[in-house]
Amino acid sequence: MSRIPRERTKTLGKRSGKLGRASREAAPVEPLNIVHGALPSREVILRFIAEHPQKASKRELAKAFGLKGDSRVELKHMLRGLEQEGMLQKTRKSLIRPGALPPVTVLDITTRDKDGELIGRPAEWPEDQGVAPAVAIRQTSPAGRQGKGKTPVAGMGDRVVAKIFPAADRGGPAYTARIIKIIDKRRGATMGVFRTAPGGAGRLLPIERRGEEMLIDPDYTGDAKDGDLVEVEIARLGRFGLPRAKVLSVVGSVASEKAISMIAIHAHGIPHVFPQPVIDEALAARPATMSHREDWRDVPLITIDPADAKDHDDAVYAEEDPSPDNPGGVIITVAIADVSYYVRSNSALDREALKRGNSVYFPDRVVPMLPERISNDLCSLKEGVDRPALAVRMVFSKEGRKAGHTFHRIMMKSAAKLSYSNAQAAIDGKPDDKTGPMLEPILKPLWHAYEVIKRGRERRQPLELDMPERKILLKPDGTVDRVFVPPRLDAHKLIEEMMIQANVCAAETLEKKRQVLIYRVHDGPTLAKQEILRQFLATLGISLAKGGNVRANSFNGILAKAENTPHQTMVNEMVLRSQSQAIYSPENIGHFGLNLMKYAHFTSPIRRYADLIVHRALVGSLGLGEGGITPEEEAALDDIAAEISTFERRAMAAERETVDRLVAHHLSTRVGEEFKGRVSGVTKSGLFVALPDYGADGFVPISTLGTDYFIYDEAHQALSGERTGLGYRLGDDVTVKLAEAIPLAGALRFEMISEGRNMPTAVRSFHKAGRRDNRQARKAAGTRPPRGRR
Repeated sequence: MSRIPRERTKTLGKRSGKLGRASREAAPVEPLNIVHGALPSREVILRFIAEHPQKASKRELAKAFGLKGDSRVELKHMLRGLEQEGMLQKTRKSLIRPGALPPVTVLDITTRDKDGELIGRPAEWPEDQGVAPAVAIRQTSPAGRQGKGKTPVAGMGDRVVAKIFPAADRGGPAYTARIIKIIDKRRGATMGVFRTAPGGAGRLLPIERRGEEMLIDPDYTGDAKDGDLVEVEIARLGRFGLPRAKVLSVVGSVASEKAISMIAIHAHGIPHVFPQPVIDEALAARPATMSHREDWRDVPLITIDPADAKDHDDAVYAEEDPSPDNPGGVIITVAIADVSYYVRSNSALDREALKRGNSVYFPDRVVPMLPERISNDLCSLKEGVDRPALAVRMVFSKEGRKAGHTFHRIMMKSAAKLSYSNAQAAIDGKPDDKTGPMLEPILKPLWHAYEVIKRGRERRQPLELDMPERKILLKPDGTVDRVFVPPRLDAHKLIEEMMIQANVCAAETLEKKRQVLIYRVHDGPTLAKQEILRQFLATLGISLAKGGNVRANSFNGILAKAENTPHQTMVNEMVLRSQSQAIYSPENIGHFGLNLMKYAHFTSPIRRYADLIVHRALVGSLGLGEGGITPEEEAALDDIAAEISTFERRAMAAERETVDRLVAHHLSTRVGEEFKGRVSGVTKSGLFVALPDYGADGFVPISTLGTDYFIYDEAHQALSGERTGLGYRLGDDVTVKLAEAIPLAGALRFEMISEGRNMPTAVRSFHKAGRRDNRQARKAAGTRPPRGRR
């Protein structure tokens, strides 16, 4: 959390620095002096936002200070100025101090203070903002008041959704929190690698960096063998010596790469075993009836998915619009599996789905949000089988402008199950026995419709980053076969754009019905990130306009300038790093990357809980029968959005770490070999080098780069030798030698083989000034450059 300067401590009543007890008592917090109807000072605004985060929108601020007319306009200009200076940061429709916690936050309870009170920290916290702030957990209502319900009682290791308040006691954590809901209760189990010890005993080596080694008595080793990945529970904690544990289950040999995804599942607390009541409820489900449904079984909807897909939750169909009022127009139908019919609010299935938030995809397994009876059977749009669905029928003009849309609850029968590759092959003139008869009546109209809506996309100009997605292909025994980049086909783009349009329709319909919902929102880049990108682009002779009104097409212009140049990859990476994280929210701020004002996830209710909420909202607001959203759900959307946003980031981290471990395991037998790579990151402590052929990153410590003294230049994203002027820059192609591979940590360490290159003139000028300043500073201090950092 950012601190207010010490000289303002008394004025603003904020904690600053490490004040002793006497100092704290000598500087009491002064009450906030609000003059109703008068424009407050900048300092009063900042303090009010810090103390009342729940009232930090422009509207609430104007209301709190009684501002009207011209005063509201002046307040708007003041807030904009504070944003541009980096003193405030916009999040959804509210304002927070940079590094401050939002009013509702997901916390992990990690420790206790000296008085035994629980302390939590945000479950997700940006690395560039330093250490996450501590939050004191309040287990009772404030001042003894009784809340609407009993406050949940949490314990060590729990993950909770909490209401955040600035701390009144400036000597402790910066925040206090009242628990709204416990997401995941602590488990008594942990995971590690079993190693045999003398006398039949064992030792548990932790798989987490902060884990603790444990002893396992001979009677408690179970069937574990040396090198097995095991799950244990703590059997005894003593005041001295290592904790003692008991083996609960053997996951498998750590030498088998199929065990590696289980490490991520455990490390991130991802629920992966369905409780029996959930399984029983899924097995008891019966096929949907025709009640409140239109019969669309004669509409030739088809599914187009990856060749290895096991569930199919979306189907498409397109035709020319017969209306004489829309010459050249098309009608596109998107049908989505009707999960809301089977998964009802507050059922066992629903509670487990919310606990998971989304499905998690690993190279060797999928951890589904819903049991297979639902996801792979009743809600999978199987070829030739009756299946319930929610469908949206969209009409577009020949220019790609949407003329209207309607939603329908239907019974459908998929005409065909196709893969991206065989659908594309048919369009490219190589149909097979299955796609041949479908080419004229189904596939060509779909591709024509895509060409129509693509005109609208080109006019909209969403952010077009060129970041190829790599896929790991495993052998039958679970070992890595190869890493490759799947081809990006028009079939992929067709389905993607039709799903985007369906998502837009869902948001528009629910807004028109004044139905609360969960949006998929993506804020624009912060001013601080824009400035970092601007400085970097300036070193390449590419400009980025200043100001807070940057649009997606501004970045597209930058990407176009870098296309087919040596800087293309690093410019794409830097633009990607400048972007904000997309999240779920009941408050709409639009989607910056897609350049859309109204957007909600609707097209994947099998694997995303947000989509299930949108389905329920559509069913309820349009009067389409059973399974609509409930008042209780509507009241909890803030909490649900915070939870599923956190779970999404959890899944992404687990998937990324598993790939890192798989590749590290795959390369662990090749230590000492040389590889072609590319500098993917530059830091003060060294270089990150990506191996494009393996989809992996490794680190080159700055101390191993050579005998020169290397200087970090953030603006140019470079490390440059002070004496030689040779160095390395983001995007450079290099050759490295693998020095170390640590499979369990997913870590690779490289040694640089390539010589540094001459830095551009601008970089050398920067370092010339830097060397002069360094020499003067060292002369004044009587020191030399440290030998270790060369």
